[in-house]
Amino acid sequence: MPASSAFLAAAALSVGLQLRAEYRGPRWQVYLFKPSTTALLLLLAVLSTSAHGARYQQAVVVGLACSLVGDVLLMLPRDRFVAGLASFLLAHVAYIVAFSAGVPLGTAPALLLPLAAMAALLLRLLWPGLGKLRLPVLLYSAAILLMVWQAWGWHRTLGTPGSRLAALGAALFMASDAVLALNRFRRPFAGAQAVIMLTYVAAQALIALSVGTD
Repeated sequence: MPASSAFLAAAALSVGLQLRAEYRGPRWQVYLFKPSTTALLLLLAVLSTSAHGARYQQAVVVGLACSLVGDVLLMLPRDRFVAGLASFLLAHVAYIVAFSAGVPLGTAPALLLPLAAMAALLLRLLWPGLGKLRLPVLLYSAAILLMVWQAWGWHRTLGTPGSRLAALGAALFMASDAVLALNRFRRPFAGAQAVIMLTYVAAQALIALSVGTD
């Protein structure tokens, strides 16, 4: 089995065990398996031979490391939502740096309008429930919107399988965060954790895989 397949299989098992613990317990297994999943994807990115240069690999590794910190902060019993949000904001900044490797910002101007429209609609739905978190959420929304926009611009310029993986991963990351926000600030629903984690892990896996994919 190739190394990448082994890491992906281990991450899939880890997120499966985490979700089982989310719904059935025990809680300590969530604390074990949630960071383990991201750590496995971080190792995949670290050990891959970069197909897009050292800058790309280093930025993705930083993004995954910041995401790992965010995972830990958001799963702890005491609410550390703002700190977790800040960690993921830094992750998106790192991914923007990665997706700017050899490609300037703003190479897909036509995509900005639909992305901004979707973000504005989501913020409108969330706004009444955000309270004091309005400014942090607004800043975070701008960062992830820019990250997705740049990822697709990067893919539009390169047109490679690796850039496609990264762009799809960025889109799934945005979808995962949208579900998380709706569940937390608008209307909770029973299957939220499964949807959030499966889209989130798929997003990070695709971005990690893009490091070693031409």
